[in-house]
Amino acid sequence: MSEHTAEISAYWDAAAAAFDEEPDHGLRDGRTRAAWAARLLPWVGTREHGGGLDVLDVGCGTGSLSLLLAGAGHRVTGVDLAPRMVEQARAKLRDAGLPARFLAGDAARPPTDAARFDAVVCRHLLWTLPDPAAALREWVARLRPGGRLVLVEGRWREAGEQGVPYVTGAASLPWHGGVTAVELSAAVRPLVSALRIEPLSGEAELWGGPVDDERYALVAEV
Repeated sequence: MSEHTAEISAYWDAAAAAFDEEPDHGLRDGRTRAAWAARLLPWVGTREHGGGLDVLDVGCGTGSLSLLLAGAGHRVTGVDLAPRMVEQARAKLRDAGLPARFLAGDAARPPTDAARFDAVVCRHLLWTLPDPAAALREWVARLRPGGRLVLVEGRWREAGEQGVPYVTGAASLPWHGGVTAVELSAAVRPLVSALRIEPLSGEAELWGGPVDDERYALVAEV
């Protein structure tokens, strides 16, 4: 799908204006925001002797998770393919008076040069990638020893199945419509020293209401 990069970027640019209207995207409701903070921050972890971590938020969208991380004192770098998403993320952190760095670029190969991170966070991105296995290897390579990979994923119906097309060739993506916890665990396990799955389908406060599909977090250590 690399030949469709411009189309993919345009799709998410067009979605940027309304993106935060989804409860789990914008985290505008205090209960939803608190639910995500209560989950996300322990997944990422803390330094043994205090202080913030260097966190890479890949596919950061409008920066809602980056906002939670920066608010907890972490040093955040966000990457997204869509420039308008990145613009909104920068504005969101600026309006909150919180520092963060946001880059427009391919989240599967983050343009962060030789930088290494204590944690890499990714939410609901893998289904959009032409080579998710390569992206996973890339993200793990960006981690320092002892670092954590946090993947919030699920298996759901992709928008195109509901009459709204994603992009040309989307149906041929390896994880079109999402990825099960079993599949993702099998892909990640050879790259890390330990991993666990935390089911999230039953936690309606995370999603702004009940969901009936598979949603989970995979938390791995290298």
